[in-house]
Amino acid sequence: MGATVELPVLLSQSANLITLCLVQYGSGLLAEHKNVKVNYTRKINHFILFLIPILLGRGYAYNGSYGLFALGAVLAVFKFVFYTKPVRDRIPFIKTMFRSFDRPEDRPNTLLWLSTQTAAGYLVLLPMGVLYAHYDLLHLMLIPLLIYGVGDGLAEPVGVRFGRHKYRVPAIFTHKEYYRSLEGSACVFATSVLVIWAHYGYFAPLQFAAAMLIIPMLMTLAEAFSPHTWDSPFMFLVGYLSLLIISFL
Repeated sequence: MGATVELPVLLSQSANLITLCLVQYGSGLLAEHKNVKVNYTRKINHFILFLIPILLGRGYAYNGSYGLFALGAVLAVFKFVFYTKPVRDRIPFIKTMFRSFDRPEDRPNTLLWLSTQTAAGYLVLLPMGVLYAHYDLLHLMLIPLLIYGVGDGLAEPVGVRFGRHKYRVPAIFTHKEYYRSLEGSACVFATSVLVIWAHYGYFAPLQFAAAMLIIPMLMTLAEAFSPHTWDSPFMFLVGYLSLLIISFL
């Protein structure tokens, strides 16, 4: 029984990994040879990384198999080893993949920030998955993921292209300051409203009203005040805790 359940999951994860590698390589070529800003190419990777597993296989949603979910978390962090300088300098394919998300302003902390953000994100997702399963709320697990996947995915390119109202944000492991824009943060707010609206059938009337009033604001603030390149754990934590509280109304 376990093998019949895990085989489709493993095949799905393998297909997601191959797709991500090909997309990263393609977007890396755009950055290398077409001078496309890495701010854009990395968000192509972002949408593939989060939305394909969610929409097709729900690869980031806890499904009751805690061990398999935890293994996926470990592998998600471990994959960054392949992007380290000794590896990518020897394998041109991986070097081009790395180029697709290595923003010049993030160097030399690109891998440090991405790997620790991924680990912190899963440290939120794992217990929240168990907690939501305990309270029979797994149908709500997708909401913060979609808000992050779409809202944060749009925030950077919109901010780069249209951002006129900047504000400073800190970054971990460095004293350098970075900037976000109100225009980019507005993408998180708008996405939150649309995602909550799309899931209105999962809420009682009072819960839906509370979710529409509270979650867009909280998710926008979580994205706005989280450290540079470290917004996913904060957005996950705020999103899941607020949804959990609202579910008891």
